[in-house]
Amino acid sequence: MTELENYLHHYFSIGLHDGKKLAGLFQEEKLAKGDFFLKSQQQSNRLSFIQHGLLRLFVTLPDKEVTQWIANSGTFVTDLSGFLFRNPSRWNIQALSEVTLYTISHEQYLNIGQLIPKWNEFEKLFIGKCFVSLENRMFNQISLSAEERYQILFEEQRELFHQVPLQYLASMLGMTPETLSRIRNKKTS
Repeated sequence: MTELENYLHHYFSIGLHDGKKLAGLFQEEKLAKGDFFLKSQQQSNRLSFIQHGLLRLFVTLPDKEVTQWIANSGTFVTDLSGFLFRNPSRWNIQALSEVTLYTISHEQYLNIGQLIPKWNEFEKLFIGKCFVSLENRMFNQISLSAEERYQILFEEQRELFHQVPLQYLASMLGMTPETLSRIRNKKTS
């Protein structure tokens, strides 16, 4: 069983046979550090599973860049609004390292239901998990202190603190780089 098949099996509770069929629709793709997976205002035509590497989702505003998320190995990445609803992408998605992806095109994604009869159930689960993740992040942003948000990210994704520039993590956590440094120094002393 490939890593993608294993992930599909566990994440979606999809059977091994259907997982193998679904994984067969994905093609391997590589990005070099600095390459863009997607730029804002482009059409989001692919959904990818990150086998290895880091991608930063961000938007450039007139006075700053805002990092929405750092996607890492074992997760899916796309501009979901663009991919599902065909809106122009809001996000830039750029490789922070060399990245290996397994990618499915929008066209192939639309045909999964013909290949896997129970796809509607699996897709609801996928979209539901995306929504719950977003709800949790939003709740944390509005209800937790900067220190508490730092602690959660540090506990859940400690490796990011060694692989990602701190200004990106600070932006993702909704704080200034100086605040992140102060919290980090306090935690390590």
